[in-house]
Amino acid sequence: MQWTDEGIVLGVKRHGETSVILELMTAGRGRHLGLVRGGAGTRLRGVLQPGNSLRATWRARLDEHLGHYAVEGIALRAAGFLTAAHAVHGVTHLSALCRLLAEREPHARIFSALEAILDAIDEPLAAAILIARFELAFLAELGFGLDLSSCAATGATADLIYVSPRSARAVSRAAGEAYRDKLLRLPGFLHAEEEPASAADLADAFALTGFFLERHAFSPRGLAVPAARARFVGAVSHAVAMSKPELRKREPDYHAR
Repeated sequence: MQWTDEGIVLGVKRHGETSVILELMTAGRGRHLGLVRGGAGTRLRGVLQPGNSLRATWRARLDEHLGHYAVEGIALRAAGFLTAAHAVHGVTHLSALCRLLAEREPHARIFSALEAILDAIDEPLAAAILIARFELAFLAELGFGLDLSSCAATGATADLIYVSPRSARAVSRAAGEAYRDKLLRLPGFLHAEEEPASAADLADAFALTGFFLERHAFSPRGLAVPAARARFVGAVSHAVAMSKPELRKREPDYHAR
C-alpha cells in the first residue's frame, strides 16, 4: 500500500530512540498516523512541528497497519509562531479539535479551512474570526451544525442576534428580547461577511461556539475543553485590543470556556 498526499502536522509522539509517530491532517485521507524513522533527529525536528504543511508518502504492507511516512516540508510556518502567543495556543487548540475526528476519514472542508487559518494566523483579528467560524464548521462536520438562517420563533431572516441553547437555532431581536438572559449572543460576523464591531463580539462568538463544543464535542467523550482554547481567546483578545483600539467599544463580559 502506498499513497502521497499533502498534510498538516497535528503533533508527534516519540517512538523509540530516534523515531516518532507523526499525526497529520491530510487533504484526502483525513487524520492519519504513521512512523517517521529519524523523526526525533535534528534534520526533521523543525519540519515535524504542529502547523507545518508537508508532502507525505505513506507506505505499509496492509492498509490497517501503522505504516511509515517519508516527508518533505512545503510550508514551514511553525518557526513564526514562537513570537505570537495567540498563534501557539491557536495551533494547539486546532490540533485538539482535529483529534476528535475519526482516523482515516476524509474531511476536505476541515482541511481547507485549517490551511487558510494557518496561512493567516500571524494576524490576530483574522485568526480570531477564522477560528470562530472554523468552530462552527467543525460542529457541522460532527453533525451538530447551528441553524443561523432564520429565527426559530418567527421565521424572520433579519436582525438575528441570539441563538437558543436548546434548539441551536437563531432568534431575532424582537422574539428574543424577553428571554435575552437565557439566550446566547450571535455576533453578525459569524453569519455574515463582516468584521467584529467590538471586542465583545469576539467574546460572544467564542462563548457561543464554546457552549456547543463542550456539549457536543468534548463532554460526550468525557473530555474537558482543552485549556489551549481559553489561552488562545485571552491572547488573541489582548493582541486585537492592542492593535485595534477601536474594537474596545464595549468590554466583553465573557470568560472563555
